Amino acid sequence: QVQLLESGGGLVQAGDSLRLSCAASGRTSSGYAMGWFRQAPGKEREFVATISWDDDTAYYLDVVQGRFTISRDHAKNTVYLQMNSLKPEDTAVYYCAAPRPGITTAQVEPRMYVYWGQGTQVTVAS
Repeated sequence: QVQLLESGGGLVQAGDSLRLSCAASGRTSSGYAMGWFRQAPGKEREFVATISWDDDTAYYLDVVQGRFTISRDHAKNTVYLQMNSLKPEDTAVYYCAAPRPGITTAQVEPRMYVYWGQGTQVTVAS
């Protein structure tokens, strides 16, 4: 089992920045990719970013490419999502997720993820 705990959400103005953190605990000795997803009110959960275990290969949702950066600190078992130039349309609950240990390549499909955090609210005011 892997437990994920997000933090760092909040209310900001358009153009501001936030950094989300996701701390993993439990069965973290095996390598695994990590991902960030988001869900806005009335919409389906969507992929935002993912990072591989070994070489930090990352993929992004088109509309956040160039504004968001995913990174990870292996020593702290933590993955981050740096969000710059935030827009009102970025408002959502953000979730971090992990596939089963052993899946080390970056994954964009939600169906590949089996562990999910509880989510952190990000609200961007115009």
